[in-house]
Amino acid sequence: MIVVCPKCKVKLRIPDEKISPEGSRFRCPKCSSVFLVRKAKKKFKEINRSLVLVAHPDDEIIKKCTSLLRAEGYDVLVSKDGIDAMVKAMREHPFLVIIDVSLPKIYGFEVCKRLKERKETSDIKVIIIGSIYDKEKYRRKPESLHGADDYIEAHEIEKLLTDKVRYLATGEKPQAPSAPKETGPSPQEDKATQPEQTQQTVTSQDAGVERARRLVKTILADIYLYNPEKVKEAIRQGNFQEVFASQLNEGMKLYNMRIPQEVRQQRDIFNEELQRFIEEKKQEISG
Repeated sequence: MIVVCPKCKVKLRIPDEKISPEGSRFRCPKCSSVFLVRKAKKKFKEINRSLVLVAHPDDEIIKKCTSLLRAEGYDVLVSKDGIDAMVKAMREHPFLVIIDVSLPKIYGFEVCKRLKERKETSDIKVIIIGSIYDKEKYRRKPESLHGADDYIEAHEIEKLLTDKVRYLATGEKPQAPSAPKETGPSPQEDKATQPEQTQQTVTSQDAGVERARRLVKTILADIYLYNPEKVKEAIRQGNFQEVFASQLNEGMKLYNMRIPQEVRQQRDIFNEELQRFIEEKKQEISG
């Protein structure tokens, strides 16, 4: 860095590595005066309190979150993959990132971890959206939030998101909800439980294969979200499929229900993504 002697005003070049965190004293080679030099504090972009980033591959969930957030007066940025979400969060510094756990390219929980580890983005609040495939079975918090400030399940967005955002923004705790009424599934929930053939027509084999991969990645991401340390230990021991046999069987049932038979017959996508997941985790553990 370049510093100016306070007495004779000569400019001096001082290597950053010679300056301690508390500052270091140097003698001017021209006038011999001694002065203290401190490293310039790096200025980080301020958090934009009126901006929220929503990162999710599902257009319906993006639309739902955007509508709720705009009603609260927030501007909304949108992203559909982990790399793009990371770039936008670092560039725009939103007050809050609402992120799907199983984003393409970089998982949402990994984006969360990276944002929280970086000093310039550590103040950004993060809500993780879990891609739960059995909303009645999993009614608990995951064992680890991966540094996130809160967690929400996809089917609870309309009910809980606004209160969670208000709490992170102001510290205002939501009022206790009244007892839920016994009602049948909403059209959206009912749609999510029907076979894939009744939801939409597969327009191409490539689209069907990509949808199948996304579903398997979601299932595996949920297993990891709820059991991070158990997953790592099982992969170290080489018995992941045995330890998580029950969860994988549940996932396979969902896979067979949602993915058309013609796509499933092309190749064993479920096992391909399972092996890819195991290899990725092995690399993370060994790295």
